[in-house]
Amino acid sequence: MAKTSEAKKSTEELYAFDAEKRNDYSILCGVDEAGRGPLAGDVYAAAVILDPMNPIDGINDSKKLTEKKRELLFEEICSKAVSYSIATATVEEIEEINILNAAMLAMKRAVEGLSVVPSYVLVDGNKMPDISIMVETVVKGDANSASIAAASILAKVARDKKLIELDEIYPEYGFSKHKGYGTKAHYEALIKYGPSPVHRMSFLKKLYK
Repeated sequence: MAKTSEAKKSTEELYAFDAEKRNDYSILCGVDEAGRGPLAGDVYAAAVILDPMNPIDGINDSKKLTEKKRELLFEEICSKAVSYSIATATVEEIEEINILNAAMLAMKRAVEGLSVVPSYVLVDGNKMPDISIMVETVVKGDANSASIAAASILAKVARDKKLIELDEIYPEYGFSKHKGYGTKAHYEALIKYGPSPVHRMSFLKKLYK
């Protein structure tokens, strides 16, 4: 049996985590990114201010949800959130400033894109984006905070949709299946066809020295 700390928490527990933060900061925002690991495509980030009076059943870490469930929650989050914003940092920016800094840039853009200014920002992980609002990092935040989990869903679904679009432009790589991650099939396609304009060359140094 899984340890309590490792078990999937309920949506109620994730909302309870946020409720405690709202005791001090009324407008709480969750931020997460998607796509730091893939070999291709932009890195995405989302910022979400949930309405605590209008909870969304089933919100959880996007990695623990099925693709269909994520897509359903995406629509519900967008319709029920007080405010949300999805932003990116481009492949060119990833190459110029590295993937970590690009992810932080995408997070900054997501927060700055909100129509409501939050009083406190919860960010997944242990690195802070450069924003002027009070920030708290939360390791494994998408598994502990409803706001961060909601952001993880928006970022993940938005990025997956983009990779499906890229699959239509570059069908030889199979983006719709692996979403740009370094699967065996993806590496085989890279060896056969070479890189596309949406590949991150800094991630392919072993292939293209």
